[in-house]
Amino acid sequence: MEGFFALATGLGLATASGLNAYLPLLTIGVFARMGWIQLAEPFGFLTNIFVLLIIAALAALNFVGDKMPAVDSVLHAGGLVISPIAGAILALASQGELATISPLLVGLAGIVVAGSTHVARSAIRPIVTAATGGTGNVVLSVIEDGVAFVLSFLAIMLPVVALVGVVVLAFVIFRAYRHAARVWQQRNVVSGKP
Repeated sequence: MEGFFALATGLGLATASGLNAYLPLLTIGVFARMGWIQLAEPFGFLTNIFVLLIIAALAALNFVGDKMPAVDSVLHAGGLVISPIAGAILALASQGELATISPLLVGLAGIVVAGSTHVARSAIRPIVTAATGGTGNVVLSVIEDGVAFVLSFLAIMLPVVALVGVVVLAFVIFRAYRHAARVWQQRNVVSGKP
């Protein structure tokens, strides 16, 4: 059962890193530093105060930059690499000593989950930009950051709830993408664009 909880924690954190790579890293580092969780080796470095300060600075820069037009596009492009790496680190770090699943499979699952979440997030953003003239981007970014933080917290404290949240989030992202694409198509039909 411990292996299931560890996997649920890892997948929840990896999903959160697809929305914001730095918040889950900061969350797991702070929780481990406070002694609330034990990180698998060699990921104890995430509790180092200097590493936490660097991650916090990156999280702050990402938080502000993701709300700015053009800068958000650059951050999303970089996230295609950063988010899957963060997802793998988070999935592996959260496994602890009692995990029964191969680290290779856990790392790959972290890469796939974080990468897929980031790609879905990046696919929705241009549609929201086109449908709202860019005004919806700030709201969407705040929602993404909030979900990333809540999902990170739940993944550590209530892993099964986080796993359910991941499934719900996948459904919501799918529905949001379809709705945003429909709105975008309707705007193009009204304006006479192909």
